[in-house]
Amino acid sequence: MSDEAQSGPGNNIWGFFKDSFPAVAVITIVVAIIFPMPTVLLDALMAVNLVFSLLILLIVLYTQKPTEFSLFPTLLLVSTIFSLALNVSSTRLILTQGARFDGRMIRAFSTFVVGSSGTEGLVVGFIIFIIIIAVQIIVITKGATRVSEVAARFTLDSMQVKMMAVETEYSQGSITEEEAKKQKAEIRQESDFYGSMDGASKFISGNVKIGVFIIVVEMLGGFIIGSVMYGEADVFSTYISLAVGDGLVTQLPALLVSTAMGIVVTRAAATGVLSQQVINQIFGRDPLVYWICSGVLVFLSVLPGFPWYVLLPMAGVTAYHAYRTMRVKKRVENFNQMMTKTRDKKEEKPVDFSPVVPLDPLSLELGYGLVPLVEKEKGAELLERVQGVRRQSAYDLGLVIPKVRIIDNSILEPSEYCFKIKGVDSGRGKIRLGYFLCINPGMVTQEMEGEKTVDPAFGLPAIWIEHDKRDDAERAGYTVVDPPSIIATHLTEIIRRHAADILGLQDTQAILDTLRKEYPAVVEEVLREGKGLRITEIQKILHGLLREKVSIRNMVSVLEAIADYAPVSKNIWFLTEKARQALASQICHQYADDDRRLRVLTVDPSVEQRIIDAKYETASGIVCALDPPTQKAWIKAVAKAAAAVKEKGWMPVILCSEQARFLIKNSTDRELPDLAVLSVPEIVPEIIPEAVGMIRIDDASNGAEM
Repeated sequence: MSDEAQSGPGNNIWGFFKDSFPAVAVITIVVAIIFPMPTVLLDALMAVNLVFSLLILLIVLYTQKPTEFSLFPTLLLVSTIFSLALNVSSTRLILTQGARFDGRMIRAFSTFVVGSSGTEGLVVGFIIFIIIIAVQIIVITKGATRVSEVAARFTLDSMQVKMMAVETEYSQGSITEEEAKKQKAEIRQESDFYGSMDGASKFISGNVKIGVFIIVVEMLGGFIIGSVMYGEADVFSTYISLAVGDGLVTQLPALLVSTAMGIVVTRAAATGVLSQQVINQIFGRDPLVYWICSGVLVFLSVLPGFPWYVLLPMAGVTAYHAYRTMRVKKRVENFNQMMTKTRDKKEEKPVDFSPVVPLDPLSLELGYGLVPLVEKEKGAELLERVQGVRRQSAYDLGLVIPKVRIIDNSILEPSEYCFKIKGVDSGRGKIRLGYFLCINPGMVTQEMEGEKTVDPAFGLPAIWIEHDKRDDAERAGYTVVDPPSIIATHLTEIIRRHAADILGLQDTQAILDTLRKEYPAVVEEVLREGKGLRITEIQKILHGLLREKVSIRNMVSVLEAIADYAPVSKNIWFLTEKARQALASQICHQYADDDRRLRVLTVDPSVEQRIIDAKYETASGIVCALDPPTQKAWIKAVAKAAAAVKEKGWMPVILCSEQARFLIKNSTDRELPDLAVLSVPEIVPEIIPEAVGMIRIDDASNGAEM
C-alpha cells in the first residue's frame, strides 16, 4: 500500500489544513475589513483574538531564550491586522445598528467598565478607557519600542565581533567546525530577530494610535447617525458606551501583545524561564534583606492612619520567608563545614612522601594579575583554549599532550606568564588584561598608535590597543588577538618546537600499548627479541621526527618502516631516515603549494660532498663537524638563500641526497631551526619539485651565491 493509502483521508485533510491555515487566516482577516459580518461571528473572532493574545504572552513568559520564539515579529503583524479588522467590522455594525447592536463581547465590556448607569457611569468608563490607552501608548509601547531599537542596534554592532570570536575559537581548536557553524547561525538568528523586533514594534504603536482614532470616529459618527438619521433620544449613552466597550475589547489584546513584546526585548541578555529567574534573583537573596523589609512594614503599621491590618500580615509573611531562607543557608553552611572537616581529616593522615618529586611535563605559571583568566566565575576562557590547543596538537603532531598544569607564581610580574617543560623555562611573555594585541604581519596599510611590544610567540612587532580601537586595527591590516588567544597561540608554538622534549618514555610505551590492540603484529615485530628494538630506541626515532616538525600520527607506517629496516641496521639515524621516507607523502604535502609544486633550494654538489665528508660519530649520534670558517660561510650562504626564498612568499626547503640530509639539518639547526631539509627519496611522484636556487660557498669571500 502507498503512504497516502496508509495515512487515510483524515490525515490528508489534517495535513491540508495545517498547510493552508496561515494563508486562509490572513485572507480572512483582509476580507473582514471590507465585508460586514454577523455579530455572532464578530463575538467569536473577538474571543479568538483575546485568547490568541493571551497565548502569545504565556509563550513569552515560559520561553527559555527570546530568540527561540523567532516567529514573534510575524505574529505581531498578524495580530495587529486582526485587531484592526475586528475594529473596523465592529465600527460598521455599531454605526449601522445603533441601539439594536447585540454584540455580546462589546456589550459585556462596556457594562463591566462603565459600571453604574447614567451619565456618571459613562464619564467614569470613558476616563478609565483613556487611562488604559495612555498607559499603553506612553509607558508600555513607547518603552518597548525604544528598547527594541537599542537592542537591534547593539546586536548588529556586536555581530562582527561575535563572528570573529567564533572564528578564533575554531582556529584554536576550542570548537569543531559543526559547533562553529551552529554558533554563527545563532548569532545571525539573534541579529535578524532583534532587527525584526525593531520594525514589528512600530506595528503595536500604530495599532494603538489607529484604535484611538477609530473610537473617536465611532463616537462622532454615532452622534451624527443616531441623532440625525435614526432620531434616537439617548444617543450619548448608547454610542459612548458601545465605543468604550469596542475600544476595550480590541485594545486589551493589544495590551497583552505589547506587554509580551516588552518582556521579549528586555530579556535580551537573560536565558531560562522567567518564573525561575524571579525565584532565584528576587526571593533567593540574603535573609537580611527580608528582615529589614519586614521591620519597615511593622514600623509603618504603628504609625497613625496606616492600615495595620494590611501591613502586619505582610510583615509576617516577609519575616517567615526570611526565617526559611536563613535556615536553608545555615544548613548549606553546616554541610560545607562538615565536608571541609572530613577532607581535612583525610589530609591529616600520615603520608609517605616519595623521595622523587616528578616534574610536570608541561606547566603554565601566571602572575597574580592574570589569574582572572582561569577563574570559573569569569568564564575560565583560558582553560577552554588550552584544551583546544591540546586537541589540535594531537591532530597535527599525533602527540597526546599531557594535561597542562596552570599555577600562579608570585615571583613573576603581575602581568607575566611562563611556560615550563619538565621544570625548564621554555617561553614567557607579558599580557595586558583589557587590551588587544595588534600584530603587524607586514601588510599594515596604516600605522596605529599604541604601546609597542613584541608578539611572544613569533617575535613579530606588535602594539597594545584598547577595545574600542579593534575595528580600526583590523581595517588597517593588523592581526588582532585577545589575551587568552595570545597565550594559546604561544602554547601551540611551544608544543610545536618542543614536542620531542614533551614525549617521554612512558608516553612512548602508552603509544605502543594503544597500537598493540589494533595492530599487534606490527608492534610485536618491532619489539621482537633479538631483531627488534628497545622502547628507548623507538623513542629516539620519534624524537628525531618531532624535532623536524614531522607528525607521528601515522604511527603504523613508522613502525612498519622500522620493522623492515631494523634487521639491516639498528642505527638510529638510519632508521629515522627510513621512517621519514615512509611518511614521504605527508612530509611533501606539508611543504608543497596548493598546485602540488614543491619549490626547493639545492646544494652545490661539491659543498654537499664536503658536508658528507665532515660526518662525525659521537656517543650521542652523528653530527656535522665542518671547520669554523667553512661552517660560518655555509650558514651565511644558507641564510641568504632562505631570505631570498621568503621574499617571494615561499617556505625555504632544501632538497639534497639521503646521505647528506641529516647532516645538513644538523649543521643549520642552531642558527636556522625552522629550515626544512628533505632528501630525494622523500619526494613522492604526485609532487613536482621546482628548483628556485642553488646554495654555493665562495671560499674566497666566504659568501653565498644563488
